[in-house]
Amino acid sequence: MIREDRIQLNNRFIKVFKLLEERGDIVLNDRSGKGIGDFAEKILGNRGYGHIVRAFLNEDDKRVIDYRHARLMCRLYGINESYLIDGIGTPFGFDLPQSQLPGDINKNRGNILFTTTQAFAGSGVDIGGSAKEDNEYFSLPGVSGNGLVAFPVDGNSMEPVIMSGDVVICRQINGVHEIKDNEIYAVKSNGALWIKYVQKVKNSKGRVASLKLISANVLEHDPFEEEVNEHTRLYELIRKISNV
Repeated sequence: MIREDRIQLNNRFIKVFKLLEERGDIVLNDRSGKGIGDFAEKILGNRGYGHIVRAFLNEDDKRVIDYRHARLMCRLYGINESYLIDGIGTPFGFDLPQSQLPGDINKNRGNILFTTTQAFAGSGVDIGGSAKEDNEYFSLPGVSGNGLVAFPVDGNSMEPVIMSGDVVICRQINGVHEIKDNEIYAVKSNGALWIKYVQKVKNSKGRVASLKLISANVLEHDPFEEEVNEHTRLYELIRKISNV
């Protein structure tokens, strides 16, 4: 009988595998290095084990991925090991602060991480281990939950919707499938960070290959497209805090 923890591990594996497909890191019928056989060779050590990977992806099959191969998958594909192994955090990106539980030692810390735009864009925010105590956290009435990060906006590209100096609070989403066209998101990729209206742009195969980023201040800032790749991180806008 399969242990419940292994079943939960495999359920997270299925979710992450689908996100990797969305990002184009895995293309099931690809013959140029991203196919399911290539995945099987990297993770299971044999190109011919594609049928085993498909069994893992079938929730009705009794075969499930083990912890050793799951950890290898994390290393090779940049997956958050805490999420895949333990179900903590999000599949990709930072482990942002969790909701406070009764009895926490630092229960007054708050659930929103505040950082600078530059640190957040450049992945300079260390949210792991004991370093958590060195970061600033705060809370706001009506803004609950975990995975929240706040940073100030610099520039006039989103005026008058978001003014330069406003602070935005965002929560990371799992992938482009969660994007709602023409809503505001923070898009982080390759050391750059934008806060824009976003539209999905699909390629000829129907896959989201890039994002169209649109400013509110269209007179001074033209729309542009940013490729979706393994470095792309997406955050939905939860709240803005304006200067009074």
